[in-house]
Amino acid sequence: MEDLFGQEWEIIPAGGATGAAYFAQHEEQRLFLKRNSSPFLAVLSAEGIVPKLVWTKRLENGDVITAQQWLNGRELKPVDMKDARVAGLLKKIHESEPLLSMLKRLGKNPLEPDVLLRILNDGMDGELVIHSSIEKAFSFLESNVSKVVVAEKVVCHCDVNHNNWLLSEQNQLYLIDWDGAMIADPAIDLGLFLYSYIPRSSWSEWLEQYGLKLTEGLALRMKWYVVAQALSSIQWHKKQDRLHEMKNWIVFLEKALVQS
Repeated sequence: MEDLFGQEWEIIPAGGATGAAYFAQHEEQRLFLKRNSSPFLAVLSAEGIVPKLVWTKRLENGDVITAQQWLNGRELKPVDMKDARVAGLLKKIHESEPLLSMLKRLGKNPLEPDVLLRILNDGMDGELVIHSSIEKAFSFLESNVSKVVVAEKVVCHCDVNHNNWLLSEQNQLYLIDWDGAMIADPAIDLGLFLYSYIPRSSWSEWLEQYGLKLTEGLALRMKWYVVAQALSSIQWHKKQDRLHEMKNWIVFLEKALVQS
């Protein structure tokens, strides 16, 4: 990475699971660098969903380095998630034809509920399957899988946690960390968002800001995907031996199962 810059530049690892992200700074110039990020980043930048892409360079070893604006700002707090701008940006993402076209060109196939259920069944740890809440979760998914099939498939972020929302000092809102993006039912994003941040009594009001009416069908789809995502997270944290986080997701799952 240092080969791209003179010695006067300070290059700092940005952390993260892949170790492929860095901060670069020289005097007032500041960049966020990433190794081998998806071409999807260019479209996200053009749509104003992530901080501006400044340049892309290919190294002699074949690696591609992208540089984005490194903005002063802050992550959203849970209380901020009720802001109408959050609903507006999520709606913009779900309606974006350029984003959908690029993911299709990159070979992404739409995720169907039965495929997701099969993945969950195949991957679930035997020690977890006997947990009563996890048994109930699979029973709920299996009995409703045919009821949550919809034709509409959009680009979904799939991790709308408040830590992935960035508000710049210029008051510009961004949604970052797109490594898990899929083409899927928008209920994947909407469900986890509402279950995590919005009181049940305010769902209709929030969805009106987004541009949807809360129907029985939408409520079922959101619950179905929330249960599926909770199972996936429980399994992932179990594999990572992050048992505290795993238990938190089990509690979240139990609450979701009793939610109407």
